[in-house]
Amino acid sequence: QVQLVESGGGLVQAGGSLRLSCAASGRTFSSYAMGWFRQAPGKEREFVAAISWSTGTTYYADSVKGRFTISRDNAKNTVYLQLNSLKPEDTAAYYCAARTGSIVTTNVLYDYWGQGTQVTVSS
Repeated sequence: QVQLVESGGGLVQAGGSLRLSCAASGRTFSSYAMGWFRQAPGKEREFVAAISWSTGTTYYADSVKGRFTISRDNAKNTVYLQLNSLKPEDTAAYYCAARTGSIVTTNVLYDYWGQGTQVTVSS
């Protein structure tokens, strides 16, 4: 059973930073792609970033490119999302997701999801 557990969310002022973690268990993830999505109240869930577990290839939404960085630690089976230069519009619940195969940006193509962690950015 695949389990994804996010942590690291919180309240931060605009311009601040946070690091989100996604601890993955239950499988060998070498053939997986890992994604981060976010959902603000009243809005659809949107793609933020993704990484190929095997190659380390990354992909970002234009809205976060240059501010957020996704990475993984193979030994810890953990994926990270470093959030820098945060803006109030980054406020959302952030979700970690996993799928077998290559990176995609469509949420319905991910098979496994974590419970989410809240990020709130005050102005």
